[in-house]
Amino acid sequence: MPDPKNIEQLNNIHTREAIAGRLQEATCHSYLGDFVLGAVDGAVTTFAIVAGAEGAGFSNTVAVILGLANVIADGFSMAAGNFLRARADAQVVDRFRAIEEMHIEQIPDGEREEVRQIFESKGFHGELLDQVVEIITQDRRRWVDTMLTEEWGLRLDSPKPWRAALSTFAAFLLAGMVPLLPLLSKSHLSEHWIFTASAIMTGMTFLVVGWWNGALNRRSPILSALETLGVGGAAAALAYLIGVWLKGFGGT
Repeated sequence: MPDPKNIEQLNNIHTREAIAGRLQEATCHSYLGDFVLGAVDGAVTTFAIVAGAEGAGFSNTVAVILGLANVIADGFSMAAGNFLRARADAQVVDRFRAIEEMHIEQIPDGEREEVRQIFESKGFHGELLDQVVEIITQDRRRWVDTMLTEEWGLRLDSPKPWRAALSTFAAFLLAGMVPLLPLLSKSHLSEHWIFTASAIMTGMTFLVVGWWNGALNRRSPILSALETLGVGGAAAALAYLIGVWLKGFGGT
């Protein structure tokens, strides 16, 4: 027997209003993914630098300098890369849109036949197929959008390059500063305990970002949080061991 609670939940998310909202969200780019990506990378790379400096026996001052340089330079680099990616995606859509506009203008019958074959392959036939083709080709924008998505497999909801870049940089900056906060504080703790505090705060950041990433991608938040913590911890451990190795190498 199906669980009545599950049936009720399914019914609640399949009301007319819920479906309309979900379809609307699907046509808009979410910048949360850009934010999560920047946050994960910012926390991982900055704490890796802090861990490497600790393993090499560098002072907290050196660790802060290297960490801040990473937050600014690597964060900007990642944001610039995301900007170029988003702009390239938008340019691809614009280029194919111009091609389809030209084809519809010059060979409309051929383009109508493409629409017909696309929807015929989806199971439409006879009079119903004729109606679908007629409705789509009556509106130029709808016609072009259909060709972009069905013929070329393109997404129409390209992100705004500047928003994608700013989301990534802001997240990188916020999460990347977390490992440095104990080092920047005027604490009387030893450098070892300051590093421990940095590790704990960074670990908590990994868990929060991982949880958020899991919820965003409809995965298990707990599993995603532990996965992010494991990846970040592995990167930090590797950096620490390299720092210890280089310290020993430099002393020989």
